[in-house]
Amino acid sequence: MKILLITPENAFIRAFRQRQLNNFAQLTMPHLAAFVPQRHEVTLLDERSQTIDFDTPYDLVGITCSTPNASHVYRMADAFRARGRLVVLGGPHPTLLPDEARPHADVLVIGEAEATWPRLIEDLVRGDLRPEYRSLPGESPSLEHLPTPRRDLIAGRGWLADTVIATRGCPHRCHFCNLRQIYASELRFRPVEEVANEIRGLRSPFFAFWDDQLFMDRGYARRLFAAMEGLNRRWAAMVTQDSVGDDGLLAAAARAGCTCLFLGLESFSEASLASVNKAFNRVEGYGEAIVRIHAHGISVQAGIMFGFDGDDTSCFERTLDLTTRMGLDGATVSILTPFPQTGIFRDLQAAGRLLTQDWSYFNGKTAVAFRPARMSPEELWNGYMWFRRRFYSPGCILERIARSRVRPLQSLALNGGYRRALGNPLPGWPIPGGDRGAELDWPSEGR
Repeated sequence: MKILLITPENAFIRAFRQRQLNNFAQLTMPHLAAFVPQRHEVTLLDERSQTIDFDTPYDLVGITCSTPNASHVYRMADAFRARGRLVVLGGPHPTLLPDEARPHADVLVIGEAEATWPRLIEDLVRGDLRPEYRSLPGESPSLEHLPTPRRDLIAGRGWLADTVIATRGCPHRCHFCNLRQIYASELRFRPVEEVANEIRGLRSPFFAFWDDQLFMDRGYARRLFAAMEGLNRRWAAMVTQDSVGDDGLLAAAARAGCTCLFLGLESFSEASLASVNKAFNRVEGYGEAIVRIHAHGISVQAGIMFGFDGDDTSCFERTLDLTTRMGLDGATVSILTPFPQTGIFRDLQAAGRLLTQDWSYFNGKTAVAFRPARMSPEELWNGYMWFRRRFYSPGCILERIARSRVRPLQSLALNGGYRRALGNPLPGWPIPGGDRGAELDWPSEGR
């Protein structure tokens, strides 16, 4: 049996990410490929670096689908089905909105797939395929004895092909996040030695943990980092402010090869954080957290979002001033995006503030999908672009690096990639139904 597994990327995100230097490969499809018995032929296709050939005959086409890619994936799935291919859809968006996804697939995989995907393959071989495979509540898949992801099938990613998971889940319930709706509520951990053995076999000296909060259990994290010492790998991971107050844990991470932590700061407004149930972030402690991480030779990449109900047009300059003075090494900057089944989506929908439900606008990078409370969609877009252009200007980059003094060459390279990406021409228009004559900072293909 011939199986094609696709990691999709729509035109908006593909254009946005060009020339950035931290585009690690997604793990989902290499992970699922490892569950397929060796007698079957598996091909991975990553739209980040490859083009789909719809006419190659496959017995099964599996596509993972996030919300920003949903419209794109539905068109792709329809094209495969029109050619007689069996299409399986899974991932976050079909899990959240299965009724919407169902007309575009022969089979849906809803929820986590470690138990259901192998069963689907067996049923297909027997000729007894069901239209839906669902992880049931209370039956969260174990993370023990997972097969090694088929990274050998990844093409076009070079040293950015390696990502690893050690844990699954997040203890928090932020209103803009839908992890709790996608994954089982139970927090789970892989056996430490199995993670260490997987890292030992990686081809690249660099990798990223794909966990949502690697430090959520400090005891587990310490055991993991002890097992990783001496593996000679450099890595990054996502953490929260409330988890980085332990110098011993940070020192253990540094000894294990940590070079960068992604810190979800989101906002410099206490009111905005409280409004999305992220009051465990303390704005007055941001500077201390960054200094503490820097003291262990680890750089900080912050997650920053604009568009909370407490934000007005002054938030962009205030955030730039504070992030610069704190010596923040880098930032992943986003526009608040109301993903389906989140509290923010329900609130905005009830208030009539959603501008569209075309999911291609829900990517947080190239569009504004809702009407902000204290500024116009155009002001939110222009402020977001203004911040990115200032934050990644040569003067600001050098000032932040001088204040941080942590891994300056790494920071210079990453910041340079983000700066170059500012010039990427983007398709479409960032405001759904917006006036194309409006004064927007829009690096369009025609400009």
